[in-house]
Amino acid sequence: MNLVEIEEEKLIRGFITRTNNVNEMDPHTSKIATLWQEFDNKVDVDYKAGNRVFGVYFNYESDTNGEFSVLAGTDQTNINSPTKIESITIPKGKYMLFKASGDVPQIVIETWAKVWHYFSQNNTEYERLYTTDFECYLNQNEIEVYIAVK
Repeated sequence: MNLVEIEEEKLIRGFITRTNNVNEMDPHTSKIATLWQEFDNKVDVDYKAGNRVFGVYFNYESDTNGEFSVLAGTDQTNINSPTKIESITIPKGKYMLFKASGDVPQIVIETWAKVWHYFSQNNTEYERLYTTDFECYLNQNEIEVYIAVK
């Protein structure tokens, strides 16, 4: 992990749900997996044109214990979808970057475990903001998770 500065805002379009971490640990109440299935079934991402897939976490109620919104989406400008497309802007600022490679969704789960572990320590160099965090899927086997920090 390392600190990076995002210097330009990025508009991401896709589908949104609201959830919390307790619900996401139970397959009967989890919403994120269903959100990703909807996105995968309804949006064709043009990877060859350089477009990427993003998971954006925002509108945090508090911290890891509160409600938050998730957008499964893409930076692609033209999206044809039978369902209403929503959008969120990833703001510029400082982010802790966690990288992983391997099999999705396992690397996503493992990377978020590293994020939670890092920020649960008392002696971390940076404080998590709980504003806008995001996952960038570079390809089928590589992700980057960006966590907003002070």
